[in-house]
Amino acid sequence: MKTMNKRIFGAAAAVVVLAVAAGVFLRTGSAQAPASTFVLLDGSQKSTADLKGRVTLVNFWATSCTTCVGEMPELVATHTKYHARGFDTLAVAMSYDPPAYVVNFAESRKLPFQVAIDNTGAVAKAWGDVTLTPTTYVVDKHGQIVKRYIGSPDFAELHRLIEKLLAQA
Repeated sequence: MKTMNKRIFGAAAAVVVLAVAAGVFLRTGSAQAPASTFVLLDGSQKSTADLKGRVTLVNFWATSCTTCVGEMPELVATHTKYHARGFDTLAVAMSYDPPAYVVNFAESRKLPFQVAIDNTGAVAKAWGDVTLTPTTYVVDKHGQIVKRYIGSPDFAELHRLIEKLLAQA
């Protein structure tokens, strides 16, 4: 019986890992984005209120996360494709990520969007106690969270969502 329980538990754990790795996305309804202050690499600050009026992708990531690093070119391409139409990207580095690594990553890859460092973990906590990376939120022009992705998103689906949200008043 113990062997059977171990197999069932092992299979369930494998399904969870595969689902996360495959970029399972979760609907979050239309919850208001939490009040947060993001500290950007240049030392300036941006608040959740500053996101209003633009569709924004808020991506929690880490330089030590291979999936995060792997999806970064797609995030750059998405940002570049939609930025002129009212779309922003905000990459939030996790509290355990050494700031020097984050700065080096952003500079060496010439990231075209704003990067914040969540030194205290308060931003990740406010956004639903984010612990898994990457975790990505799509926020509409009114400051409502429309989608949350855990793992790398399906970028074709994400682009359709961004198009839809940009078309809305």
